[in-house]
Amino acid sequence: MSQTPRKNQPESYVPPKVWTPGTEYGGTFGSINRPVSGARFDKELPVGLHPLQLYSQGTPNGQKVTILLEELLQAGHSGAEYDAWLIDIFKGDQFGSGFVGINPNSKIPALVDRSAAPAMRVFESGSILVYLAEKFGAFLPAERRARTETFNWLMWQMGTAPFVGGGLGHFYAYAPIKIEYAIDRYAMEVKRQLHVLDTHLASHEFLAGGEYTIADIAVWPWHPGSLYGVYNTHEFLNVREYENVLRWYHAIAARPAVKRGRLVNRVSGDPGTFLRERHDARDFDALT
Repeated sequence: MSQTPRKNQPESYVPPKVWTPGTEYGGTFGSINRPVSGARFDKELPVGLHPLQLYSQGTPNGQKVTILLEELLQAGHSGAEYDAWLIDIFKGDQFGSGFVGINPNSKIPALVDRSAAPAMRVFESGSILVYLAEKFGAFLPAERRARTETFNWLMWQMGTAPFVGGGLGHFYAYAPIKIEYAIDRYAMEVKRQLHVLDTHLASHEFLAGGEYTIADIAVWPWHPGSLYGVYNTHEFLNVREYENVLRWYHAIAARPAVKRGRLVNRVSGDPGTFLRERHDARDFDALT
């Protein structure tokens, strides 16, 4: 049965002329959201033995980077060994002074390459993917047309992610009340995105053509990967109807490096099935 606005909204609400923050908010992230940036407390970041230091959580954006790092190691790039430190965004770790020093936007993931002099900070998941792909000369085609197509789909993912996570995910799973208009608005856009992917993948093995690239690595955790499982929207969105997306998704999911990368910096699941931190390839051996 269709809901009326009065069942979901304050009856007399009118946006003020100038917005000011309220005293409290509901929802999963309501207690940590603020309208200003910057560090909220002093906390240095740990540093491991490897040149590449990743500070992240195993969300779809975090999985992009750990999957690429594991793919690089699988391909024989020993210099891609890394330490992955957990930044628990549900506890507000991203607002510590050390993390803000790497990423002033306080979002995971963030990477420090200590092999550079001085050390290089890299933030935003798409930027990290490009940085690593160029550093190791892998998963980013050199040929101009394929390279451009890779960037096309990488930027597509970066631009559409807010509709999936900040939009549908928030209003379907995290918001303190269910607002039919908001859920419908974002569900329609996510369905459109899935149709874009499905149509393209009907005639392409991977997003940039016949080659597996950082574009696939960026899109895979979002469409229709673990993200929909987190929000419990697989059935709601009828993901099963996108047969080409599912073919592509399962092909990538079967890759050993993807299986490893998606387990890093996780905070939930059955004990022994994921890594809160990762400092050596042998860490995976302890998992059940």
